[in-house]
Amino acid sequence: MTISPRHRLPLVFADRCAGCNRPGPALCDSCCFSLASGRATGLADDVLAALAYEGVARRSILALKFRNHRAVARHLAGLMVDLLVRTAGADRIDLVTWAPTSAGRSQRRGYDQAELLARAVARQLRVPCRRLLYRAHGAPQAGRSREQRLAGPRFRGTAPRRRCRVLVVDDVVTTGATLRAARAELLAAGVTSVVLLAAAAAPQRADIRTDIRVGRSGAATHHLAEAS
Repeated sequence: MTISPRHRLPLVFADRCAGCNRPGPALCDSCCFSLASGRATGLADDVLAALAYEGVARRSILALKFRNHRAVARHLAGLMVDLLVRTAGADRIDLVTWAPTSAGRSQRRGYDQAELLARAVARQLRVPCRRLLYRAHGAPQAGRSREQRLAGPRFRGTAPRRRCRVLVVDDVVTTGATLRAARAELLAAGVTSVVLLAAAAAPQRADIRTDIRVGRSGAATHHLAEAS
């Protein structure tokens, strides 16, 4: 049977790469390679970050946050777990949670990108993922000055029934205030110990040691870096 031209489906991809916007999978081979070769070298103070927030990493995270590219979370989670294995001892993590964004942002997007990352990380670690943190009302971190960001948001935490070591996940870290505020609340709630892990860190932070040089886009992306 001959199919009429008007009934033929267009030969196009339904999705586009989050890193380069070309038709294809969530991340094309080229962008996957770019992410894998641009990993952070390790611990910055007490916060782990898998990538520098620039180039393909920045575009991929922005696509996850603002363009509903949820499949990117699995790729980013793989790099986060790799870093965790090399630095903090992934086998000692009992439970994964996340630093939640504001309720308004989650409602507008239909999801919380930090939760997507946390659940993807937990699946790869084969440990439970539970919500332990609730964000108090207040101004979002996006658009705030560095001094304002250092104060961090306020959280309300709940502890799991048994004492355990908890991994707190976020998408991007700028000053580290959000993750540190989350850790303080969990420790106060009775958690034994807390590991802090982000998908990416703003490269202009002097205490983030990465193997990627900061380009001209570094300063321009600072105001987006911890836009929860």
